Amino acid sequence: MIPRAKRPGLSPRRVEQEANPCKASQDHFSGLRLSVLTHLRRVAAVAGLLTALAAPAWAGPRVYSLDQCADQYVLALSPRADIVGLSERARNGDSYLRAQVGGLPLHRATTESTLAARPDVVVREWGGDERLALALQRRGIAVVQIDEADDFVGVRANVRKVAAALGNVAGGEALVRHMDAQLSAAAGAQKGRGVLYVTPGGDTAGSGTLVGAMLTAAGFSNLAGSPGYSTLTLEHLVASPPSAMVLGFFTDLAAGTQHWTLAGNGRFRALARRRAVASLPGSILGCPAWFAGDAVASLAKARN
Repeated sequence: MIPRAKRPGLSPRRVEQEANPCKASQDHFSGLRLSVLTHLRRVAAVAGLLTALAAPAWAGPRVYSLDQCADQYVLALSPRADIVGLSERARNGDSYLRAQVGGLPLHRATTESTLAARPDVVVREWGGDERLALALQRRGIAVVQIDEADDFVGVRANVRKVAAALGNVAGGEALVRHMDAQLSAAAGAQKGRGVLYVTPGGDTAGSGTLVGAMLTAAGFSNLAGSPGYSTLTLEHLVASPPSAMVLGFFTDLAAGTQHWTLAGNGRFRALARRRAVASLPGSILGCPAWFAGDAVASLAKARN
């Protein structure tokens, strides 16, 4: 698995480094068609589907989540009665299913708190560490790892693996079908239009990344100059401005107004007002999961 520190486009740790909601940065990009409100409406539209998936007629295993990404899988695929712990970030703004947390218990990713909840299955992407995972496995507790996903094949594999561990294979397949329907509907929509992905810290995503796969699935041509994740400079963007930009995490992070970041620079903000065609929230970008299909659906509708 690629270390999360090398995944600036999707890393929850990057969100933690730069996070704290800030309305000021949203004002700079108010003309973008993809807004947080649009995203929340989309989440509400599939709430009935997720509720049905997480309510099988049988009792599943007692399940505990160690991080924000794992929270989404557990909330979507496990009955509420079987969820004995979610991460402390389950209600944060970058949590896709934060509206479904309700009164479920939130815990830290420690050996003591995990064992105290007496889970049968623990789900993690980056939460805890290897020592915690080994300690749980020695006690007979199954630990399910959500893997890095650089494409939609990896996303499907993650959904199916977690669904199987939680005894809800049918629910996992329903999520996969929903995502695949979004991909099919969006295919080729942007007709090869060039676009560059940019985060507040100046990171971009090329081929071999899930963000890159999202852009391609919507029919964009990715203008990132190299595979994987890399860092952009203000000088390069001003001297050779991209024909269009997709912003990532700008609605979630205070970095948009911090003068030492790319996004805090007045020249970049002016460029973004002219060239940004969509803004994807951290709740979609922070986890390699089925709701990557939401990003593709939104990108397919991005304005000219």
